[in-house]
Amino acid sequence: MKRNAVIEQYYRNGLRPVLLVVDDQPINIRALHEVFKADFDVLMATNGESAIQQAIQHRPDVILLDIVMPGMDGYQVCETLNHTEATQDIPVIFVTAETESDVEARGFETGAVDFITKPFNPLIVSARVMTHLTLKLQMDLMRNMALVDGLTGLYNRRRFDEALNINWHLCLREQRSLALLMLDVDFFKRYNDNYGHLAGDQCLRKVADAIKQSVRRSADICCRYGGEEFACLMPFTDAVGARACAQRILTNIAALQLPHETSDVCSIVTVSIGINCVTPNEAMNAAQLLQNADSALYQSKQQGRNCINMWSGPAADQCLAVSSH
Repeated sequence: MKRNAVIEQYYRNGLRPVLLVVDDQPINIRALHEVFKADFDVLMATNGESAIQQAIQHRPDVILLDIVMPGMDGYQVCETLNHTEATQDIPVIFVTAETESDVEARGFETGAVDFITKPFNPLIVSARVMTHLTLKLQMDLMRNMALVDGLTGLYNRRRFDEALNINWHLCLREQRSLALLMLDVDFFKRYNDNYGHLAGDQCLRKVADAIKQSVRRSADICCRYGGEEFACLMPFTDAVGARACAQRILTNIAALQLPHETSDVCSIVTVSIGINCVTPNEAMNAAQLLQNADSALYQSKQQGRNCINMWSGPAADQCLAVSSH
C-alpha cells in the first residue's frame, strides 16, 4: 500500500515518525499499536509519570493520551507537557470515552490539539494523527529555517546560543569534555574591498562548506557566529579531538585556493582558529567557555594568523601554523 506523503518525507530523511500512546488499559494500547505499527515507531505508557518521562526522553512526533487514568490524569499530563520546554511543541490528541462539552473545553485549555472518542474508528484516528503530523512537520521546518543562516546554510547565532546552553548542561551532567572552536577569516574586510561583496559572499559560502566537511559527527554544531566569524561546538570532545578538527579545517580551507591578494598572510584565503576545551563544573559557566575561545582566537591573530591556538590561560601561546603558500 502506498505510504502517506508525510510518512514518505520522514523516510526520505532516514527517519520514522514516533508516536507515544498513553492509556492505562493495555487492550487500548494494543489496538492503537496495530493501527500505526507499519509506519510509526510506537512507544507505550500506562500512566502519566511514565508518559512524561518518555516524552522528554524520546520527543515523539504525536502523543495519543487517555484522559481517565489513575494517579495523574490526562489533563495533568497534557498541562505538564505543555509547560515543559522539551515537549511543549508536541501535539497531544486526547483519546477518551468522555463526550461532555466541558471535557473538550478543559482539554483545549490544557494544551490538547484534538479529541478522538472511544471506541475509536481506525480510519478516523489515523486521519487525525496524520493531520497533526503534517502540521508538526511544517512547524518544524519553519523553526529550522529560523535557525539557519541564509547565506552559508550553517546554523545561525540564535541556534548557537541554544546549543551552547544545552550542551553545557549535558556535559556538566555527564562530566564529559566540551570543545568550542572560534574561527575568523583573515583580513576579510580587505577581501571585500578588493573583490567586491558578491565575491565576499561566495567566499564565505565556500569557507562554510569546508568547515562543515571538516566536522564529522552529527552531534557537532557548526554556526556562522557573525560576519566572517564561525563557531564549532563539539560535545564529548577532548583537546586532542578539537585540535585534529581544527587542523582539518585549516587544511580544507587552504585546499580551496581562493585568491586573496591583499592578505598579509599569503596569497589565498586563510582562517585563524581559537579553541577552548573544558569539562564543565558548577564553578564555571558557558560564557567563560565562549570568552576564552575568543581570547584564544585573538592570540592566533596576534601570532601571525592562519594558525590554531589552544586556550590555556592568559599566557597561552600554543600556535600551530599551516603553510598555505
